[in-house]
Amino acid sequence: MPVERTWLALAIAAALALVLALAVTALVALIVRLAARKTKWPNALIRRARVPFRLFLLVVFLWSAVSVTLPDGDWLPAVNQAFLIVTIAIGAWLLCALVLFLEDVALVRYTIDRPDNRIARRLRTQVLILRRLAMVVVVVLALGAILLTFPGAQAVGTSVLASAGLVSIIAGLAAQSTLGNVFAGMQIAFSDAVRVDDVVIVEGEWGRIEEITLTYVVVHIWDDRRMVLPSTYFTSKPFQNWTRRNSELLGSVEFDLDWRVTPGEMRSELERVLARTELWDQRVSVLQVTDAVGGFVRVRILVTAVDAPTLFDLRCFIREEMIAWLYRSSPQSIPRQRVRVIDEEPDIARRAHAGDPDASGLFHGDRDADRRATLFTGPIETAGRDERRP
Repeated sequence: MPVERTWLALAIAAALALVLALAVTALVALIVRLAARKTKWPNALIRRARVPFRLFLLVVFLWSAVSVTLPDGDWLPAVNQAFLIVTIAIGAWLLCALVLFLEDVALVRYTIDRPDNRIARRLRTQVLILRRLAMVVVVVLALGAILLTFPGAQAVGTSVLASAGLVSIIAGLAAQSTLGNVFAGMQIAFSDAVRVDDVVIVEGEWGRIEEITLTYVVVHIWDDRRMVLPSTYFTSKPFQNWTRRNSELLGSVEFDLDWRVTPGEMRSELERVLARTELWDQRVSVLQVTDAVGGFVRVRILVTAVDAPTLFDLRCFIREEMIAWLYRSSPQSIPRQRVRVIDEEPDIARRAHAGDPDASGLFHGDRDADRRATLFTGPIETAGRDERRP
């Protein structure tokens, strides 16, 4: 039986569509809330998808009512196209909300606010990259679907597809850098080379990985600056990752001290210093003399901590305590610069002058020495033939 297309029928159909949308929304909400009593994920689903789900149901039911009861006229195709565009847009919004919900479910069990969080940081990095990639794909597909609802865009799309080879080559050359960063971002996410909250040294700066996107990485530097680097930086240049496998680190504190230092007493004081702090994780505590040249004794202390910030604080604490102990209990160990000045003795200086009768040597200093010197510098006397005969 055909439905009468009048304005009264349109109003009644629109009211029924609104009531039906509210009824379906209430039924789904009741089911989800009952499920939320046993588990927590339905609450996340309600928080993320409640608004776009209700709007999507309302638009779909209204579109069905309007398409059946709207009186015939020139406006009917335009109204159907408008409803189609709105449905595509709200559907894309609902899909993005579901992607965010899946992210919440995937990350709820893996938090990074605990000491051993390497697996959690890896999964968080991968999930964040996948979320951004999925949302980009959803938005691009939604925009493409909306453009294809226009008749002129369909003709343009056909011509573009016909020349897809040339267009893809031009686009690839024009967006070579951008595409390289996108693929580098995906490589970072799944190669596990760097993760969110990793401690890294890049460009000589110490910081933590704050954000990883498809095209760039944000490093939160220790003094609250942000360094934004392209994703290709972490796939083409070397960098230091202090939390690649675990967060425990070994650090050193070095002193240049006087030769009168007593390493045994320093070692005992180090034990007392470490016993007073919770920064030390009790894994390694070593004091060694690593060098003794150039007028100083190099003393190195090796200690460990649970992570990089704790290790930095521990090194500063040890340095302060050991300096205070040196001034208080071992002042002779404080480094000093020594200069020894020797005056030349007068007798030695006087004897160094030529003609000193007390000086003696092989070719100078006395008369015998001078005579020996003349044998090498004076004329050589030779005996005559008659003198040579016996």
